[in-house]
Amino acid sequence: MAGAGSKGEPNGVPIDEWGIRMEAGSCNPAGASVTRGGAANGPAAVYAIRKWDEWLRKYAPPGAASYDFYQSLPALAQGNVAQQIFWYTAFTADMVKPQSEGNNTVDSEGTPLWRMAPSPHGPYWEKGQKVGYQDVGSWTFLKSTPLDRAQAAWLYAQFVVSKTVDVKKSHVGLTFIRDSSVNHESFSERAPKLGGLVEFYRSPDRVAWSPTGVNVPDYPKLAQIWWQQIGDVNSGAFTPQEAMDRLAEEMDITMARMQRADEQAQVYGGCGPRLNEEKDAEWWFANGGAKPKLENEKPQGQTVNYDELVARWASN
Repeated sequence: MAGAGSKGEPNGVPIDEWGIRMEAGSCNPAGASVTRGGAANGPAAVYAIRKWDEWLRKYAPPGAASYDFYQSLPALAQGNVAQQIFWYTAFTADMVKPQSEGNNTVDSEGTPLWRMAPSPHGPYWEKGQKVGYQDVGSWTFLKSTPLDRAQAAWLYAQFVVSKTVDVKKSHVGLTFIRDSSVNHESFSERAPKLGGLVEFYRSPDRVAWSPTGVNVPDYPKLAQIWWQQIGDVNSGAFTPQEAMDRLAEEMDITMARMQRADEQAQVYGGCGPRLNEEKDAEWWFANGGAKPKLENEKPQGQTVNYDELVARWASN
């Protein structure tokens, strides 16, 4: 959202939204630090963390910093939040429940008092970059699974994603699998009660929201590093630059361990990290690495009119 990654769909090339570099045509992550060609501690990433901390301190409801994912949804349904930075489609089902079920974000007719709108983006963002994130699931069948169980799981998967099942599932959970469900006539009828969800998923804009890319070689190992550093910004223990420098360094240290394991035993199938040698940050700024710091990080922006946006979505 802040523009730290490169242009490209579904993820930027060569730098993804985690700030990890992977050259086009390669399967080997090459580093997260600016000095290795990454962008995890570059100016755009530092801007993002600084802005997040600023918004959290100035505008978030009291206690919001300590909310976990499941505590945030009831807080939203109380109707005390004027604007969100981004929207989880998983929230939608609860946010369109009737007033009788304790939802204060719809009127007496069940029409939402809110609207889904474009995610904001920072001054480093350029057209062609992703501007949001959405979880996209997949079915995984392990080689170690006994054949009869794997076959049963495959049959169940076909059932769950079938057209007849997905329309009903999508109406209940409001998380889509099939494009045919998005365009089903029943969702045309229900669209006014879903705050822009249907219009968004029927538009080409949806490709700008994508899941974590293949630059991340081991999600669990790297994700735990992320939150340790970010939490220290909110506590005041580190500045955004200090935290992102430490994050990038820790990510590179962890990926160096993965590299050794992959080189020695093909732990990552030959697609483990192969870190770049470090070079001066200025060299990378001038040679396709992280974006250099802008002189003006508060440029005059263009306000997006929501009604115009929905009309554009609908016309597509």
